[in-house]
Amino acid sequence: MTDAAQDKVIKIGVIYDYSGPLAGGGSELQALGAKTIIDYYNEQGGVEGYKVKAIYADAQSKPDIAINEAIRLIEQEKVDTLLGFYSSAQCVPVSAKVDSLKKFMWITTCISPAVLKDRGLKYVFRPQVHGGMFGELSVEFLHANAKEKFGVDPADLRIAIIHEDGPYGSGVASGNEGKAEALGMNVVLNEGYAATASDLSALVTKLKRARPDIILHTGYNPDITLFFRQAKERGLKFKALIGHGAGYGVVDQLYDALGNDVDYIFNVDPVSIWLLDPKTLKPGLAAMTDMVGQKYLVAKPDTKTKSAHVGMAASNANVFFADVLPRAIKKYGGIDAESLRKAALETDIPVGGTLLGYGVKFPAPGTTNMDGQNAIASPVVMQYVQREVKIAWPKALQTIDPVMPLPKSSPYTK
Repeated sequence: MTDAAQDKVIKIGVIYDYSGPLAGGGSELQALGAKTIIDYYNEQGGVEGYKVKAIYADAQSKPDIAINEAIRLIEQEKVDTLLGFYSSAQCVPVSAKVDSLKKFMWITTCISPAVLKDRGLKYVFRPQVHGGMFGELSVEFLHANAKEKFGVDPADLRIAIIHEDGPYGSGVASGNEGKAEALGMNVVLNEGYAATASDLSALVTKLKRARPDIILHTGYNPDITLFFRQAKERGLKFKALIGHGAGYGVVDQLYDALGNDVDYIFNVDPVSIWLLDPKTLKPGLAAMTDMVGQKYLVAKPDTKTKSAHVGMAASNANVFFADVLPRAIKKYGGIDAESLRKAALETDIPVGGTLLGYGVKFPAPGTTNMDGQNAIASPVVMQYVQREVKIAWPKALQTIDPVMPLPKSSPYTK
């Protein structure tokens, strides 16, 4: 690299939650995935002659801190772009603020549709699956398996939807409800609660009265653990429970808190990058998956089951550094928000072209109500068995024939 090239730097503000309840609920793992990719590109000499200077900031699990940190990074640290973000409750206000400041924002996580829906944001992009897709897939999975697994018509399954009442939980629940209605399925309860609640016994009581066969749950980490403990104490029974990312994606924490009670619970998320068949990916990506896994275990040597969160952020960050940034520099001459925006709108990665397996393509501005949303992202349904993560749906990717209803060994068996 020449001396002139070494002088070129892209400053990236990276915001995740390194403290507060969201840190252990998945945000710290997402941060690790993003940092692994940033370090990797710097070890390769940077991107098109630009060294990556990352400035890491802690949102502290609070939306107001996330906004303040974003503004500080832009106005004081003079970053060229922002990357990261875990909580949708943060992304909704931060994205509007960043867009108004005409800075580029690349979201690795925040899944709520509300982050982008009907907002017409110009400089905010999300390669990640959005929550409506999570909510729809879990219902489609039940609809497809009702006859074979439960011996009933899909319309006869009793479904309860419970969710934390922020943008993330509400967005997924909306997807649950909309797809259930479209497929003629029976929702017997749809209830939100505060993720910070210290007691969910009233919710458990409502569920006992509603007598659902299936519970669709969207939450972070402390509230999920609290729900399971109080459900067990109060004798709540069901045939299956499907979670939707966030707290359900942190396998080790769930098992450490709840033991084998977690067995046979489902989770909807982008697939764990370590479960994909390397032969289905573009050449070179399998080696990167291995590299991310090795760095993960160095950083977290006590890890028993690799969380999908690390791979998710690594894959989504890699799309920026491997595809968007090089095009902005080479084709549009810079790293300013307008160059990055034009480059992102030309992203056209086919299936198999990312670590997560799905492709990336953003809609032309104004053609949908989700400007900046990857239109071809897709989650999968996973099932946890003795700390192992299995793919239960779609059939083409299955590594387990889904176990439904819950076996007699589960304390929640109906």
